[in-house]
Amino acid sequence: MATSTDSFYLGFDFSTQQLKVVAVDGNLSVVHQDSVQFDSELPEFGTQGGVHIHADSLTVTSPVLMWVKVVHHEYFTTYYLYIDTLCLYLCQQGGFAVSDSPVWMDSSTTEQCQYLETAVGGAQRVADITGSRAYERFTGNQIAKIYKAQPEKYEDTERISLVSSFAASLFLGSYAAIDYSDGSGMNLMDIFSKQWADSCLEATAPHLEERLGALVHSSAVLGLLSPYHVTRYGFPEDCKVVAFTGDNPGSLAGMRLQEGDIAVSLGTSDTVFLWIKEPRPTVEGHIFCNPVDRPSYMALICYKNGSLTRERIRNKCAGGSWEVFSSVLRTTPIGNDGNIGIYFDAMEITPSAVGVHRFDKDNTKVAGFSAQGEIRALVEGQFLAKRVHAEKLGYKISEWINISNNMQSHSSSLHTQVLSDVFDAPVYTIDVANSACLGCGYRALFSNAGPGELQYWVCRFLFQPSTNTPALNHQLILVLGLNHNSGFSWCYCRARTKDCACSISPGPELKNPVIGTLVEIHIQSDSYCYSISFPAYFVPVVY
Repeated sequence: MATSTDSFYLGFDFSTQQLKVVAVDGNLSVVHQDSVQFDSELPEFGTQGGVHIHADSLTVTSPVLMWVKVVHHEYFTTYYLYIDTLCLYLCQQGGFAVSDSPVWMDSSTTEQCQYLETAVGGAQRVADITGSRAYERFTGNQIAKIYKAQPEKYEDTERISLVSSFAASLFLGSYAAIDYSDGSGMNLMDIFSKQWADSCLEATAPHLEERLGALVHSSAVLGLLSPYHVTRYGFPEDCKVVAFTGDNPGSLAGMRLQEGDIAVSLGTSDTVFLWIKEPRPTVEGHIFCNPVDRPSYMALICYKNGSLTRERIRNKCAGGSWEVFSSVLRTTPIGNDGNIGIYFDAMEITPSAVGVHRFDKDNTKVAGFSAQGEIRALVEGQFLAKRVHAEKLGYKISEWINISNNMQSHSSSLHTQVLSDVFDAPVYTIDVANSACLGCGYRALFSNAGPGELQYWVCRFLFQPSTNTPALNHQLILVLGLNHNSGFSWCYCRARTKDCACSISPGPELKNPVIGTLVEIHIQSDSYCYSISFPAYFVPVVY
């Protein structure tokens, strides 16, 4: 096979509404991206938003053949595939036992969730084994529903897969194994032994293990691409297929997190990703096997009340202006004079609760705050909840925190400052679009490298502003490099300012960088050009 620098690696994201693709080269640079919309470009499947919502409003499915057809869409020739949704398909010899697969939006299995938790010993016991309490969208409970409602379909089934392993099967030409990381989101796998959990299997359906097959680690090479794809698309005969995984594990790889990192994504719903070593499962949040470091774990916490709640308070207390909202955050005191608020406009996921609750410095519930106090109480309260829940799952505050901020508003930098205050640690804003696709491409590259062939290095530093370099203005510069044994080549260099170009020295001849290596950054834009030197802090991460 060609060396990594001569190859391209594709990451595909089967999101709910579309298939997205990103291609990266051996230096992790994006060289191509594209997408196919299910509704408009595959209209024969009759989906709305990529799904079929059934009459009960609880059952939500997607056509399995739609995923098959989109792989062979005229826009794409496929190499490595990454799947988003935690869905189920039942594959019968000669066809699909279930033609429409339940997707993550499905919430029709409450009965099965309650049965699983009762059978295993309670919600906490299920979480202790599988990393999560029983959830309606998780595959085990979807299997239990099909076994009860359509037993003849279950009996006819030869193989049960996640969409991720189903997609891998399309490329292998044979059944593909479920990986540890995506398998962690099924309520069926023991996340510590990395084996199927007998108590959960027995509570779900009979003879289930033989239908699921063996598990594999997330960086496993499953085999060679099937001759069909080699003949039809001209791939090399030695092209390898790497284990496919889920969207959240893919995003962790795409955001290039490391041990001790936490990534916070602010959007319609807020999400917290954690890289942890010693997980403590609870009934709130999820623990998954880490997709890039076998001994480690990742935790995921979802919050339903995100940007819509922030926008409501902005409209109520800042006249609909993010500038005013930001000014209030800038001028009100850290800690809000002891006032704090809980703002659950909709039924929250973490925890399961609803309503708005405000407390003053004496822990007395009050009817309201001033407009200024309301704004800071909201933002501090939301971030404090993220820290509390992260620590419950085993996260330990360390020197570095990454934040991926998807909120498009003038207040983003102020939110970052409040997050830094609440976690009492530096926060670095990273701008990563399509992180699941990128993570797939990165995993493909690293999984195909030989032992010791590739190392992933991170150089982080804070630049102290001076009169000669006003444009940086306390912002982070993040530099990433790739070590191919023969030398150290930089693959990412960015100043957290407006449009600018960066270059770095020493160049590719740098070998085995260590803490204190003197590095020089050259920064240029239309309005300024200068260089800085600093002792770099390097952190090696081997994939």
